[in-house]
Amino acid sequence: FIPSEARPGIWVRVLPALENILYGANLSNILSAHQHVVLDVLAWFPYGIVHFGGPAVAAVIFFVFAAPGTLPIYGRSFGYVNLTGVIIQVLLPCAAPWYENRHGLAPANYGMPGSPAGLARIDALFGVDLYSTNFTNAPVVFGAFPSLHAGNAVIVTLFMSYCFPRFKPLFAGYVMWLWWATMYLSHHYAVDLVAGSMISGVVFYIARANFLPRRQADKATRWDYDYVEIGEVAGGEQEYDLAELGYRQRLLVDEWSVGGVGSEESGSASPDDGGSLWEGETLGGRESTDRESVAEIVLVSHLDLDLELHPASPRDERHPPTYPPTYKHPQTQIAPL
Repeated sequence: FIPSEARPGIWVRVLPALENILYGANLSNILSAHQHVVLDVLAWFPYGIVHFGGPAVAAVIFFVFAAPGTLPIYGRSFGYVNLTGVIIQVLLPCAAPWYENRHGLAPANYGMPGSPAGLARIDALFGVDLYSTNFTNAPVVFGAFPSLHAGNAVIVTLFMSYCFPRFKPLFAGYVMWLWWATMYLSHHYAVDLVAGSMISGVVFYIARANFLPRRQADKATRWDYDYVEIGEVAGGEQEYDLAELGYRQRLLVDEWSVGGVGSEESGSASPDDGGSLWEGETLGGRESTDRESVAEIVLVSHLDLDLELHPASPRDERHPPTYPPTYKHPQTQIAPL
């Protein structure tokens, strides 16, 4: 809708030059040099099918199985990725590998038609016109940089990996599959894929830090949540979600902390004073002749607190005892359901 004379010039040589500078070769031309019908179908499935239907399927999955509020953040993030990509494509129009294969590095103009490139072989294979007409009449012919195929795949993968971390390798494998497909079909250079993925990464990490509800590992669907917590843990501190305490954490505290006494400055007794305070029964009612004892505080998943006393070996002055760091749960924004 913008007159051709008002549009910026089309970059034909920039992407091939960057490809050779960054990778030492034109990866798209290398991958598309050997073509086969099986490879055509393998490339067509992620590029021509999953790319268009996958985001909608992911939205349904987020609505049912992710924390309440995840779907709106996913939708906005997906929109920001595409909006950013289209703005860059309009301001910095670049020719795709199919243009180099067809016209070389000759100057381009906005009157040139688009091309389905490798997807034309899919139309010929099935005897239909799924892509030829649509890509030939595309409104943005010179929109190779950045690749929104890569950007959309990465933003979906990041959200899916966040909500279902056990399937991260599967999601990452899909991104690699689509990256190969875009270059095999001569629609994008590798640098286009990197740029689109970086946009998605920035958008996702902003959303995760400020707006995305935290997942709770023991919740299967959105209807299992009693509350949601928004954003990341502040200051990089470790978070202990009460719903995820399926393990025991032991904090070893020596007798100085347990008794609340023990410093010479406070005037309290010490093990070397020889007083009767250190003889006889311990807090647990056990006999102890050692100079020190250790209190073990066990925090279990349902907040049961057990206090046990175990004898410890004599202190080695060359190796003073060390204690694990303590963490406080950061203040967080809690949204009632």
